Amino acid sequence: MPSPKRATTRSALDGRSLRADAQRNRRRILEAAETVFAAKGRDASTEEIAQKAGVGIGTVFRHFPTKEALLQAIIGKVATGLAEDIERLLQGDPATAFFTFFTRMVEQSTEKKTVVDLLAEAGIDITVAKPVHALRQGIEDLLANAQRAGTIRADVRAPEVMALLIGVCQASLHTSWEPDLQDRTLAVVFDGLRPR
Repeated sequence: MPSPKRATTRSALDGRSLRADAQRNRRRILEAAETVFAAKGRDASTEEIAQKAGVGIGTVFRHFPTKEALLQAIIGKVATGLAEDIERLLQGDPATAFFTFFTRMVEQSTEKKTVVDLLAEAGIDITVAKPVHALRQGIEDLLANAQRAGTIRADVRAPEVMALLIGVCQASLHTSWEPDLQDRTLAVVFDGLRPR
């Protein structure tokens, strides 16, 4: 018979492994939901999402009680990913990090268009302004590093960058941008930011 101390340790480890399983399930559900919503739109069923994630329908509902909660979680996942992206970029080349982030932000807003449209259909107000404003300090740090590296004009300030970033993301969300149009638009924006 195990000692009380061993039993407690075993319970703690079991709890930890359940939490890790729950985290894995949540990630799998979110990844599956992005794929299924992108393919089927609002008509996608939670059963399809559960099947694609390899979990039971009850597991989906434990994590996300409604379809809207699932859609909002996808947007939250994007914002978290962007924050992590900024942290990595701040460790890299300051001459390119700002432009890399700006480009990725626009690309992700385009990729997540289906989810944003579905949230709007459900009457849930979501714009890319919310996650962008939450990341403001990181964006300001990228800007300052790029200015020190001489790749962005010294007179450019965070409010202009935020306005440009939100404007370009919103435009890409609400129109059907081909990759070539996105590239040309970003080239014009970046040209305006670079020193003369």
